Amino acid sequence: MVDGQGGGIGRHITEKLRRALPEDVEILALGTNAVATAGMLRAGANEGATGESAVVYNASRVDIIVGPIGILFPHAMLGEVTPRMAEALHDSPARKVLLPLTRQEVELVGLRKPEPLPHLVDELVARVKELVGGGPAGNT
Repeated sequence: MVDGQGGGIGRHITEKLRRALPEDVEILALGTNAVATAGMLRAGANEGATGESAVVYNASRVDIIVGPIGILFPHAMLGEVTPRMAEALHDSPARKVLLPLTRQEVELVGLRKPEPLPHLVDELVARVKELVGGGPAGNT
């Protein structure tokens, strides 16, 4: 799980993933700052690390990368996503399951009508659950 700024999205997703996934699935919280990392750890992540080095080092070592789509854009999250972070996350062989949320001058076309964040998080959790072998997700 990768998040920045206040870590609210990462915390919310981590809480839902922890409830939906088997106990043996490890969630690694990678924050662009200590506040984001701490929030994801409190929400149930197994381990956490903060900053550019942590994101770059771990990007190629995880199976699934989860977060808002902005983590792939250099200077996103008010500049917290460094170009090295964005490149490492983008180039990682891990599957990326991302929320279509961005404050950049980026429009994502082809998506259905805008959904509230809780609905998007539920959809993301269902997809991650499928990817880790939990089958189709029910209510999370």
